[in-house]
Amino acid sequence: MWTEGIIAVDWGTTNRRAWRLDASGSVEDEFEDGCGITGVAQGGFPTAVAQVRERLGDLPLLMAGMIGSNRGWVEAPYVPCPAGPETLAASLCRIEEERAAIVPGLSYRGEGRGDVMRGEEVQLFGAVAAGLTPPDALVCHPGTHNKWARVEGGRVSSFRTVMTGELFSLLKDRSILSDWLGGQVEPGNAFRTGVRRGLAGDAVTAELFGVRASVLLGDLPKEYAASFTSGLLIGADVRTGLREAEDGTIHVMGRPDLTVLYAAALQEAGRESQQIDGEQAFLAGVADIARRLT
Repeated sequence: MWTEGIIAVDWGTTNRRAWRLDASGSVEDEFEDGCGITGVAQGGFPTAVAQVRERLGDLPLLMAGMIGSNRGWVEAPYVPCPAGPETLAASLCRIEEERAAIVPGLSYRGEGRGDVMRGEEVQLFGAVAAGLTPPDALVCHPGTHNKWARVEGGRVSSFRTVMTGELFSLLKDRSILSDWLGGQVEPGNAFRTGVRRGLAGDAVTAELFGVRASVLLGDLPKEYAASFTSGLLIGADVRTGLREAEDGTIHVMGRPDLTVLYAAALQEAGRESQQIDGEQAFLAGVADIARRLT
């Protein structure tokens, strides 16, 4: 089923990205669109999947992300940590009649809390398989819901989610700060000042209203409000992620426009970081899982 090549799909809440890979794992074609799971009508996933094949060819599909959630096509139960790539490969949710399989997410219970992820696990294991991260590492994965994942012996042993990206989006779209948060976020002085405030540990809810006050009083130019606010939230995020981190390099993996911000924040925290392209890691992870199925 998997030896002639596959179509890999990273299917999220609001967007979808797909690649046609040959038998060696090399990319032959790809596309990206806004057809996330929330844009698919009830009962419409077979049609949405057929559209992927119309664009990339009649090949088996290996999918990851929110497509396997309880709001997606078929729910793929979470695999508890600690877990490695062999566990994912053995726990695929197969849809035989569609020549498709969905990668399960990971779950974590410990320290009096629980957590879940979908999609990031493919990148985490792919980064190790491709030599982009060592088998023992702390990985920061920026996104709508940033993950701090502890990888030990090539297996994810624990992780924690911080809703930084979603919170910034909500503030930008629906808060009293929305008029000032539409600008481009850059890792410059305003961003780094915000990071330092976030790292300081004061209540973020209080600091956020301070953004409004600072603009109204002329202490913060409104064109810098987006960068400062992003820095404030990311600084608090980094403070959480580093709470129990050991010395050493933090591996920041994801979209380059986000990893550069977290790398700047980690620098403000006095930590070294290495940026890793999330797409490269995802494709390496999909290829590794596919190889385990042949």
